[in-house]
Amino acid sequence: MKIAIDPLIDDAIRRTRVSEPTSCGRLIRMVGLTLEARGIRAPVGALCSVEGAGGARVEAEVVGFNDTATLLMPFDEPAGIGPGATVRVLSAAPKVQVGMGLLGRIIDGRGVPLDGKPAAAGDAALGLKGEAINPLERGPIKDVLDTGVKAINTVLTLGRGQRIGLMAGSGVGKSVLLGMLTRYTKADAVVIGLIGERGREVNEFIHESLGPEGLAKSVVVAAPANVSPVLRLKAANLAHLVAEHFRDQGKSVLLLIDSLTRVAHAQREIGLAVGEPPTAKGYPPSVFALLPTLIERAGVGRHGKGAITAVYTVLMENDDPSDPILDIARASLDGQVMLSRSLADAAHYPAIDLTGSISRVMQSIVSPDALKSANRFRRLWSLFQQNRDLIEAGAYHAGSNPELDLAIALRPAMEGFLRQDMHESVEYRDAMANLNSVIAGAA
Repeated sequence: MKIAIDPLIDDAIRRTRVSEPTSCGRLIRMVGLTLEARGIRAPVGALCSVEGAGGARVEAEVVGFNDTATLLMPFDEPAGIGPGATVRVLSAAPKVQVGMGLLGRIIDGRGVPLDGKPAAAGDAALGLKGEAINPLERGPIKDVLDTGVKAINTVLTLGRGQRIGLMAGSGVGKSVLLGMLTRYTKADAVVIGLIGERGREVNEFIHESLGPEGLAKSVVVAAPANVSPVLRLKAANLAHLVAEHFRDQGKSVLLLIDSLTRVAHAQREIGLAVGEPPTAKGYPPSVFALLPTLIERAGVGRHGKGAITAVYTVLMENDDPSDPILDIARASLDGQVMLSRSLADAAHYPAIDLTGSISRVMQSIVSPDALKSANRFRRLWSLFQQNRDLIEAGAYHAGSNPELDLAIALRPAMEGFLRQDMHESVEYRDAMANLNSVIAGAA
């Protein structure tokens, strides 16, 4: 028996039925950072080519859709592209070649070499989003990671597979510290994502902070501030993908992302361009969904596999500790290293502020004696910092607080211990011995 359907309902179903995917359409308009095309059906993340009448051509990525229109964001300036330009879908699920051949190379967010050398041979072609790991399949963080930096090795000890934030304002020695971590950390491979930095800073970091020694064991994925936000976001995903590939081969990987804040800015530009509502400090909801997802890609791999130890720099704009990106980073990471402007102004490098820094896995990976020494050092350092104004003003009288007297006496030795030249590396065992010698008089 045939069932009768109300003509109005039948017409609504017919008009809203999604057509089959198509690979060729036309550009109808450009609004802000986005191109609007009709005639194509492609998923978010698909790679497209936009070809103008005069031979102009740019690649773009699908970032959203609206009714029958597909929204794209170009990788380059769409000069020469006008209404009616042909839009073709190149790949619904783009993949990038990754492998050990990338070591020592500098590439962009698409995997294209930036160092003038031929494209490196890859071991596998993988999608940028990677593969999520069941949290119950991850191994534990149980091994100390030797970074070669005394302050981190002893008082903020990192575990292999830990995710930590490097919170800093501008001009406090962040890039120098990243360079030290790259050169001196005992890892099989280092992956560096330079996201949203000035082109000059990218060049300086590679040639000065990183150097030939650091670059030889590193993969640098660079997307400076002048490139499209979608390319900056692709660079962040590609850096994680390369690190995941090395980890799945059983390697210990150090992943440095500079910076997580610029990744958030790129997603904010994309989100606002496709019509997301702004929330805290102008960030759309997609930013607060992206960052934890990105961070969770790092960490210890499946049992028997390697681990990604990740360091994410977070910019404290105007040294504001209440920035929403700073808050979400603190909630998602396994600790933070705070860099102090006052220490940097006093030529104290690395300018690590122990008062606001913490490693949340340290107590699980170091010996009880090492933890006791570190806590004692932190206590004396913080006690001096809390009473510094009184001491420098001459308002504190010796003998009023025996522990503070000890902190004052040990202050020069503690400050000397925390300082470290950028060309100096101190192994974990030697750093702990130095720490114990500094606080020997505090027993």
